[in-house]
Amino acid sequence: MPAPAAHRPEAPPRRRVDMPLVYRYLGDRRFAYTLPRALSLQILDPGDAASLVQHVHGGLWAHKSRAVGEMVYIAYSNRDLTAVMRTAHSHVKGTDSNGERYHSLNPELFFFQHATYVDTLFTSLDVFHGGIGPDEKDQLYRECCRWYAKYDISDRAQPATYAEFVEYFDDYCRTHLQMTPDAARLREETLHPPTWYPHSVPHAAIRAMLHPRAAELLDVDVTAADRAALRAYAASTNLRMAITPRKFRLMSSARHDPDA
Repeated sequence: MPAPAAHRPEAPPRRRVDMPLVYRYLGDRRFAYTLPRALSLQILDPGDAASLVQHVHGGLWAHKSRAVGEMVYIAYSNRDLTAVMRTAHSHVKGTDSNGERYHSLNPELFFFQHATYVDTLFTSLDVFHGGIGPDEKDQLYRECCRWYAKYDISDRAQPATYAEFVEYFDDYCRTHLQMTPDAARLREETLHPPTWYPHSVPHAAIRAMLHPRAAELLDVDVTAADRAALRAYAASTNLRMAITPRKFRLMSSARHDPDA
């Protein structure tokens, strides 16, 4: 017979297991809506721009839908997928617009591309989620470092802390980015996505999302009207997401069994 309720020992409190922040936000479609910010920075890196011109066929954003989908799948997976990035990028090499040789697996070049996604992830939190505090920023950045480790690419360019990452990113954008013929060729499609999630984002909101250095080099004048359009778009998107089941707030590549 069970003990009377008054004398029944209390069950230990259930320990709350918090979802890692990178799982909570990276696969969210609102991150995908913010991706023109990342791509606008990538096309201004001469090596990245050359790789997109020389090795991408069938449309810039169709390529990004596949590449980012794979990236998100890896981030959410517990499987060993360390060979995926090396296999996918081993042939991506050539000469950029400045006559310099590039290889997409060069640790500095590869990490900067990853860094544009990290910067865009933090920007999506500011735009759509009201931002996060300093401790959460540190936590999310540590989780982004673990995500990067899944690629098995040298992390020699990766800063150790979020504060160091911000300093690195600002310095790289100031000293390495430039408007090249390849960037000029990619500019229109970058700012006016013809397909995938960013296609639904108003052009004015895309302009307002741009990193200041990208706006400067791409000759984009970000106006108060653009910033208002971004706020309106974020508000309407959040209303729609509030009535959408979590599964469908995620990109399809984030909706999988992590061990599958």
